[in-house]
Amino acid sequence: MFHILVVDDDKNTRKYLSAVLEAEGYTAYTASNGEEALALMDKAYVDLVVLDVMMPKMDGYAFTEELRRANSSLPVLMISAKQLPADRHKGFLAGTDDYMTKPIDETEMLLRIKALLRRAQIASERKIVIGGVTLDYDSLTVTRGRETQELPQKEFYLLYKLLSYPGKIFTRIQLMDEIWGADSETGWETVTVHIGRLRRRFEGWEEFEIVSVRGLGYKAVKKV
Repeated sequence: MFHILVVDDDKNTRKYLSAVLEAEGYTAYTASNGEEALALMDKAYVDLVVLDVMMPKMDGYAFTEELRRANSSLPVLMISAKQLPADRHKGFLAGTDDYMTKPIDETEMLLRIKALLRRAQIASERKIVIGGVTLDYDSLTVTRGRETQELPQKEFYLLYKLLSYPGKIFTRIQLMDEIWGADSETGWETVTVHIGRLRRRFEGWEEFEIVSVRGLGYKAVKKV
């Protein structure tokens, strides 16, 4: 069960977003501004924050900056009526992970939240061990016995994602969104290229295999 904090100075918006989140199975907390949100976070565990930009006392920019100054990697989805590129840029410079403009599309918001939570899960699980193989997220390395390979960042993240959910099928679009980002201009063909590199790199390894699922995407199979 994920816990999501909704921060907005409008009571009706807080009530509406909480209802949407709870209908999806999340536990929702609410706060009316950044200061209240920080105080609540001292008492309750939060997995992700959905917050408005324009609020009294402490707005969304200041709240996010405060989080990042404290070295918090908590996922933040910023929601604002401000639609200019400069406003989005300001949000990302403050440290937000994603930015949506009002009026809010419920389905899109929920999809973005799921993507942010998945990325956060990748980041929180620092190592995967499969038999004699260890994937180390911090060093981007794959080690087997005395052999250690340091992978390019995207290759490692892609392999780590697949092996985090062995047997689960991921579409190319899902992998693009999670590894390269939903706003990336890179085509999904990049996923195919990186999968090919991973297969060549670990050809003959008995511990795992990356399998193509025709018409759907890819999955990792653990063999030990």
